[in-house]
Amino acid sequence: MTTKVVAPPAYHIEEFTEEERTVLARYFTDIDGPVFAIQGLPEVVKGALFARYSRSPKSVRRLFLDEFAVDEDSAIATIAASSSGGDVVGMARAEGLYDRVFTQYGDDSVAQLGAAHLAVEQASNILTKVLEWGRLASYLEQSTRYIFYDQKFGHRYRYQIPQELAGHDLTERYTTDMNWMFSTYSSVVARLVAYYKELYPRLPEDSEFVWNSTIRARACDDARGLLPAATQSNVGIFASGQAYESLLLRMQANPLEEVRWYGDAMLLELRKIIPSFMKRVDVPERGGAWVEYLTGIQLAMSSRGSEIAAAPQLADSVTMVEFDPEGERKVAAASLYSYTNLSDAQLRDIVAEMDEAEIDSIFADYVGDRTNRRHKPGRALEQTFYRFDVLCDYGIFRDLQRHRMMTLEWQQLSPAHGYVTPDSILDIEAKNLWDEGMGRASELYTTVSDSAGPDVGQYAVPFANRVRFYMNMNAREAFHMLELRTQQGGHPDYRGICQEMHRQIRDVAGHTRIAAAMDYVDHESYDLGRLETERRAAAKRAALGVADPSG
Repeated sequence: MTTKVVAPPAYHIEEFTEEERTVLARYFTDIDGPVFAIQGLPEVVKGALFARYSRSPKSVRRLFLDEFAVDEDSAIATIAASSSGGDVVGMARAEGLYDRVFTQYGDDSVAQLGAAHLAVEQASNILTKVLEWGRLASYLEQSTRYIFYDQKFGHRYRYQIPQELAGHDLTERYTTDMNWMFSTYSSVVARLVAYYKELYPRLPEDSEFVWNSTIRARACDDARGLLPAATQSNVGIFASGQAYESLLLRMQANPLEEVRWYGDAMLLELRKIIPSFMKRVDVPERGGAWVEYLTGIQLAMSSRGSEIAAAPQLADSVTMVEFDPEGERKVAAASLYSYTNLSDAQLRDIVAEMDEAEIDSIFADYVGDRTNRRHKPGRALEQTFYRFDVLCDYGIFRDLQRHRMMTLEWQQLSPAHGYVTPDSILDIEAKNLWDEGMGRASELYTTVSDSAGPDVGQYAVPFANRVRFYMNMNAREAFHMLELRTQQGGHPDYRGICQEMHRQIRDVAGHTRIAAAMDYVDHESYDLGRLETERRAAAKRAALGVADPSG
């Protein structure tokens, strides 16, 4: 593709003295142009700088020089020569601004202007879902697909012992069953690796790394059903101060001690790097009142739920609960909106009179020629929605739960909905072991729940047990999730769920145009789908002259 050369706009170049330019060069990637990044400054200073920026006629570089880089006792040259440099520059000014704007006046938008990276390690898979509930943050979690959980951390396997069981008679029973589950997992995953290596011999064109990675992923996919929700994982988080504040308040209101303990530990660490963003979290009339509010709702609704005595009905793995019969015409009207000067209501009336061929034509133009699944049509597709009730194993839920932009809620873990058994477990004659593991976990769940409550009982529930959750998504979100999660390298089980969602959009909702526009939903079946993904990755590494990670 030929890049079109665009002439720059006639922008003003601000004047700075040589001393000022020396200071600016340390903290701004460009001193003269209208586009630049800020570097080497604490997050609180960046946030305060932009907060002040929104209410000042000055440029951000001039604001920095005038109000942050110097104070009454210091000159620019002194700051520039400081041994600590960007670690302290403007901190007092920033702290003061946040005290006035954020804490006193409650301008929550200010809390969106600073962010921090945080690592949360050795967290149970109950805690990881709490951490990842918020939409407006970035998360990276250790994958059960690429890591064998057969190695111990110190004296035990990688599982969480609930603090609620500390000093409890159940602790020994709990650890015995957990050790059995992990030991059995270790045995089963090793047998699955041997099984898949025999079933899919290495081809001459595949490197040892590509072949081993593919076999490993498939074996881990099948064996992870034995892992309990107590299994520990590591999560990396990048979020704004506002997102962290919301997360920490939810964690303080959580009934599980692990969640509350990690929340306190996170607050302690975040106060070391973005202290001003964290000031309201434990203030009684602010964060304290919020936690009381959340806790009150949780207690009231838990009581309501326990009053409903009905038993769960049998259900399909995917059920379309709700959709908009007029959804496609609403999308057609919305697609025209920004290209006219007509009201939304007028456009809907006009589209309502169009014949089907005209609607087809509008869809074709709006969807365009998609040569890549990342080419997504615009926001008009957000005018219609689908609500799915899903029943699948917890391992698959963990994969689908990552799509947080939609509305997604899940129920408490329990053995109530049974469990899945991969076909490969039968092939390696490990079904008796598998069933024994599910039985032991179910008994442990009941024992722990009777003693410490069902919230704590969740730690005993294996990934193979089914969990119920709903996903409410607009059509644009459906494009993203269904095309991504049906790719050849995906887990066969979540591929099946997303393929069924796509079918129901077409056949149940009758949205044939929307379903047809999802060009990259893959309905094929693959014996070793991850292999092609690994081959493509290896080809890219070779093209760049990069060795396989194993080498």
